[in-house]
Amino acid sequence: MQRTLTTTLPCTTIMSSPGAIGAAVEEDVEMHDPDGGDEEGEGDAIHPHGPADDSSEEEEDDPEEERRIKAGFIVEEGEEEEEEEEEEERRPRKKRRKHKRQSEDSEELDEDDLDLITESTGRKPHQRLQRLRRYSNSPPAASSSKRAVIDSSEDDLDNEAANAEDIQNIWDDEDRRDGDGDPEDEDLDDFIDWEDEEEGAVGQDDVTREERRKQKQRRDEERRKIRSLHPNALGIDANAWQEMHDVFGNGHDYDVHLLADEAPPEEDEFMIQKDDMRLHHVFEPSVIKAKMLTDDDDIIRLADVPERMQLATASFSPNWTLISTSDLTEADLNGAALWVTQRISDKKNKSYFSPDGDLQHLKGHLVLAVTVVLRHMFLEHLEVPHIWTHKRDQVIYYDFQNRSKQELLNLPELWKIYSLGQKYRALVDRRNALQAVYTRLQITDKYFEEEILPQTDGVDVVADASEWLSMMHKDNKADTGFHFHDDEEMDAPKKHKTPSRISAYEVTKKTIVARLAQGFGIKPQEVVTNFMATSHVHFIDNLELTPMPYAEQFVDSDPAKALPAEELLRQARMIFATELGKDPILRNYVRQHFKLDAVITVLPTEKGKIKIDENSFQYNFKYLMNKPVTEMLTSSQFLRILDAENHHLVTVSVLLPPDSQSVLERKLSDAFTSDSFDESAKAWNEERSLIVQEVLVQHLLPMGSKWVREYLRDEVEDFVANSCASTLRRRVDVAPYRAPEMAFGETASVMAMSWGQGDPQRDDINIVYLDEDGRLREHTKIDNLYDQAMRDEFFDLIKRRRPDVIVVGGFTIATAKLSARLKELLLAGPNPDPNNPGAPPDPDYQIPVIYVRDEIARIFQHSPRAAEEFTTIPEVAKYCIGMARFVQNPLIEYAALGADISAISFDKDDQHLVPKEKLLIAFERVLVDITNKVGVDINRATTDNHYKHLLPFVCGLGLRKAEALIQKIQSLGGNLADRNQFLKNDLLTHDVFLNAAGFLRIYQESTSRQSRRDDENVQDPLDSTRIHPADYELARKMATDALEMDEEDVQDGHPSQVVTELMKDPMKEKRLAELNLDDFAISLYEVNHEQKRHTLNVLRAELLNPFSEQRNIWTPLSAWDVLTMLSTESEDTLKVGLIVSVTVNRAKEGVANVRLGTGVEGVVTQAFMSDDGSQLKVASTVNGVILDVKLDLEADQFLVELSTRRADMLEGDSNFRRIRPDPHWDATQNEKDLDILARKKRAEKAGGRRIIKHPNFHNFNTAQAEAYLEKQQRGDVVIRPSSKGNNHLAVTWKVDHKLYQHIDVTDSNPDPSGQALGGQLVVDAQHIYSDLDELIVNHVQAMVRRVEELMNHERFKAKSEDELHQFLKQQLAANPAKSMYGFTLNRKRPGHFTLCFLANKQAAVQSWPVRVTPEAYFLFDAAAAGVPELCDAFKVRHLHQQSIGNQGGRTPFGAGMRTPARPTGGMTPGRPGYASVRQAATPNPYGGATPASRFGNAPPQTAYGYQTPSHPAPGHLPAGMNPQRAAMIQDANGPGWGR
Repeated sequence: MQRTLTTTLPCTTIMSSPGAIGAAVEEDVEMHDPDGGDEEGEGDAIHPHGPADDSSEEEEDDPEEERRIKAGFIVEEGEEEEEEEEEEERRPRKKRRKHKRQSEDSEELDEDDLDLITESTGRKPHQRLQRLRRYSNSPPAASSSKRAVIDSSEDDLDNEAANAEDIQNIWDDEDRRDGDGDPEDEDLDDFIDWEDEEEGAVGQDDVTREERRKQKQRRDEERRKIRSLHPNALGIDANAWQEMHDVFGNGHDYDVHLLADEAPPEEDEFMIQKDDMRLHHVFEPSVIKAKMLTDDDDIIRLADVPERMQLATASFSPNWTLISTSDLTEADLNGAALWVTQRISDKKNKSYFSPDGDLQHLKGHLVLAVTVVLRHMFLEHLEVPHIWTHKRDQVIYYDFQNRSKQELLNLPELWKIYSLGQKYRALVDRRNALQAVYTRLQITDKYFEEEILPQTDGVDVVADASEWLSMMHKDNKADTGFHFHDDEEMDAPKKHKTPSRISAYEVTKKTIVARLAQGFGIKPQEVVTNFMATSHVHFIDNLELTPMPYAEQFVDSDPAKALPAEELLRQARMIFATELGKDPILRNYVRQHFKLDAVITVLPTEKGKIKIDENSFQYNFKYLMNKPVTEMLTSSQFLRILDAENHHLVTVSVLLPPDSQSVLERKLSDAFTSDSFDESAKAWNEERSLIVQEVLVQHLLPMGSKWVREYLRDEVEDFVANSCASTLRRRVDVAPYRAPEMAFGETASVMAMSWGQGDPQRDDINIVYLDEDGRLREHTKIDNLYDQAMRDEFFDLIKRRRPDVIVVGGFTIATAKLSARLKELLLAGPNPDPNNPGAPPDPDYQIPVIYVRDEIARIFQHSPRAAEEFTTIPEVAKYCIGMARFVQNPLIEYAALGADISAISFDKDDQHLVPKEKLLIAFERVLVDITNKVGVDINRATTDNHYKHLLPFVCGLGLRKAEALIQKIQSLGGNLADRNQFLKNDLLTHDVFLNAAGFLRIYQESTSRQSRRDDENVQDPLDSTRIHPADYELARKMATDALEMDEEDVQDGHPSQVVTELMKDPMKEKRLAELNLDDFAISLYEVNHEQKRHTLNVLRAELLNPFSEQRNIWTPLSAWDVLTMLSTESEDTLKVGLIVSVTVNRAKEGVANVRLGTGVEGVVTQAFMSDDGSQLKVASTVNGVILDVKLDLEADQFLVELSTRRADMLEGDSNFRRIRPDPHWDATQNEKDLDILARKKRAEKAGGRRIIKHPNFHNFNTAQAEAYLEKQQRGDVVIRPSSKGNNHLAVTWKVDHKLYQHIDVTDSNPDPSGQALGGQLVVDAQHIYSDLDELIVNHVQAMVRRVEELMNHERFKAKSEDELHQFLKQQLAANPAKSMYGFTLNRKRPGHFTLCFLANKQAAVQSWPVRVTPEAYFLFDAAAAGVPELCDAFKVRHLHQQSIGNQGGRTPFGAGMRTPARPTGGMTPGRPGYASVRQAATPNPYGGATPASRFGNAPPQTAYGYQTPSHPAPGHLPAGMNPQRAAMIQDANGPGWGR
């Protein structure tokens, strides 16, 4: 029978808004005495109209003023004693003035002396006066406890500055005593000064005394300066004096510290420095950040916003950052709700927004629920756990008529809404910034206002709109402060050859070509409007002229400036294509098109073709072809692809399928094509089709490809991070281990044991015991569990401690033996009866022995936290403590890891592919969910340093706020009585309290005392439940109705007294079950328009069992989990059919015991031992194929059955190890590459067997040849086979350190066997040799001599090219009137040099190539027999270039390139048809032909002259050249080289 709850609940008692909750809590707080403590009493009478004795005539006392005066001037006895103690500590570093000293044994004044002083001064002195002190920010100097008479107040007032001066002159006094005169004179001086000061002390005002003190300070300063200026007066010469100062200082280095405590603030020049002292003046920034003491930490700590809501990262991330976006407003909520709802998930969209969705009728309720959630999160600052626990009714749709409900949002979706809300805040900020920029431009653009701005629903669209606005209105942008990467810096000084920041579009846009672009008959934005519309909105204005005649009208009349009409048309198409390709609306459409239709294609690089084999995980996608992006969102494959790309193993292409691209191209063409059929329209349509192609190729397709890569990367990273977080949730959402006799939710006492590495010769067995509260009670070591003494010690420990469970762990598979032995001992008991082996086991020793995950324990044993908490025990014992704590509460162990939680592998294959910050955010959300699901005992967290790791994950808190909360509670005594104290004592701010209140538990002391309504000291039983203070009235109402009481029955008692009575009622479960919560929820909705149906269920559950355990029950590890933990073996590594290497330990008849490399035991039976029946040899290593894996966790047996027969291993295990390729596999390309690799291997194999009888011949490849020559001399040679076949040889010679030239040599008549040389050896057409010796002497050694000759020249510098450039600049700066040049080795082309020269300060450093051949040096095509001739050729060529009109320091060839006189494309001057071809075999700078082919063939002439190709000879020669050489150059017969 159900009873309906009465609904006479006042509307004000049910509070849903934060304001109502805060008001109710504050009203409750005001009922408490602000000065009340724990003592019970009636309290003072409170007068309704103020105090009884009120007199307006009397002056009101100001207690604050009294406190200030008392604190500033009167020193109480307690303070006096503290000051005396401080003076004792400071005395060794202070020098007191002599006239201030008084003897400890001086006699006290008699009565006559006192009377005389009274008549003189007008006041009666006391023997023990309380010393007055000035009000100062710094603590005053305390008097010594050993002094018989305490200094008078006037002495303190008069001599503060003097005391400070004494401290400043500590070292001066020492100097004065040492060498400045007689100490007696010094005493006399002090005495005179003291008398002078004391005589003026009586009757003088403060101004006069201040002036006298300043005069004395000036005198002392002058005296100190005089002494410092005359060191000889002390008997010390100047050098010795300076040396003393350098070593010991001048004695004033620490004045700031000595004066800080004593000088008055108005006289202390160091006081400001002390007040301005900050942490960053003392500590390193990294230390301040680690201790969370930065200014940003203070902002987080003090703001009335949950800590996690202020951070853009996880709260415990070492690289945390504050959120920089602004808050949402109420006006933003509707737009935010629509934006967020559409992005929660595709499944949500399909169910609620598709026409055939099963929940389509609830889409309005879904949007409303999202709106409410966003309001709670971003306006009321309520975190997800609070909404999920206390506001869940608002995300559930209730059908009260049918008594049914539909959950609109679940917990992961709430977190997704929070993330999307943060993104929307960033979008709003950027959109507002864009709007502000548009406003500052002071323009009117209807297309921007009506089309672009309303569609800025993403950050990418806003970025596109910003760039479009900058491009289209760049002329209006100068005064806005709005800049883009392609802006021209107008104010920047013009420099020689500075690259321009103005794009080709901007240059062309300012010319007449912009008018030509209007001839296409439609604007770009009108094309986009047509594209987005179903039909044409804007039509094209066709011209009568065809494009070419129309473009000819815009040709410049000046022939020197005129461009062909074709070029003008191309530029016009470029303008139109650029504006069309930058349109934000079109770009956003293309992005969505890519998102739906794009495909991924992967091809291996040359490196990847070799390294990625069938056993590599990259083989799955090695030849991936056209895999849709939509199929890659729910796997980690794309992250693996990007990782392989980063390692240069594959190349990734994101493309649109041909049919999808055709659809896009056709749609864009339709929006841009004229419907007319005349010849002019057809011609213009052809031009428009070219524009469409340019837009797609140059703008839209590259943009879409790049965007999809980043979009897919972000989505897959989120998927993997959430997958890892799900694994963490399964591990952490587990209740503590519970023994069979324990109640659900109780904590077990744990004994943990570990053998370490399991070596019986070295490792002891460490045992630790933790009680139910997690405190370490005992730690011991035993050698083994076999000796009787060790067994007795072990059983004695068991008997004394009686643990509920024993945990075993270790680092090797030997741990299983420890577990098996332990179970054997516990089963037999301490005194087994050998005569009765079947006797029942002793129940006192039947303790479960289990394994647990030790990943956290392994981290904990080496952590600073363990070293600080357990300083004396070994690391293995700390490892045991970590395991024991994990058994007692897995949640605390994961929470205590902080940022180290990312070191735990929750997905061994893919977790490393996700950025750490994303992982930490996902992990933190799991810990927050489970922590708030469990709740935190706040009083225990204040005192338990281990348990307090949960507090930062409470809703509303974080590391900083939790630390501040603990400190505040500790300052109040370390214990809270009720939740009201959080606000009453300013422990939490309002919004943070609303978040955290329901999750912070305050255990209530059991009492039978009846409490009154105005009793503030009574504890509230609801504070020990998950019920939020906002729902206390509902809970009290439910308890009242359950007990069938009226409001009058509970009117005089404490509001929660009825709750206490219900909780004590043995019939409470029955009473609460009889309540009709459905009707009560309907009544509440009708009265207050609040849905509370789920909340009522929570209230009833908490009234029955407060903070009941809601986590899943403890689940033991599986056998495979234990095996992986102890040996790293897994189902993948021990898969049946795999061939593994094993070592034979024992071999008996018919059975061989083997062991894998990881320590796992195996067995080989006789039937599978060998084909011929032979036995395996002990200690031998053999291969075996896995037949079966037998795991028995209860018996601690992990056994692998193998076969070592050759017949079983003949086929290998490639079929079992092979990675399965993706279904989207390009088999054709795979076969093609396999064939190429096979042919290369055959060629290498054939070349590797070649043998030629010559001392320099070696069967080396390129790397081996270079490694061999590394330790040889310059010019040494290696002759080796060539990968090009038997008719080729490779000659490698050492040019310089780590610089080698490889020469390809062709055998004109090769031996078919490849074992001998058949004919002539051809390097190129000009260099043919009969044998290898001739080639080495006449070719290689000739080039070696020329290389050494040039390297020994004074102009050669053993530097890199960039270093040589810098050297030339320095030399020119030292000799501005000269030109500088030098040679250096060309490291990119071995055997070549680079000539670098700098003509003058205004010119740039230029580099020319110098080629070395056996006959001569070649500067371009000019040959030089020696180095002097080479230098002359350089000077002549440079002079000739200047004479033919090279203006601005540029060279006539390839203007703007680094190397002068080289035509664009890198071709040799004078040979425009030449291009270098590099073979894909032996590295050869000559391209497999003549070594000189890079810069032209060596000429047959022997005369050394020069003539520039196609140009006349220079008219004059450089000054200083040898006249004979100059004449020879000008009068040389025959054409010069290069013709």
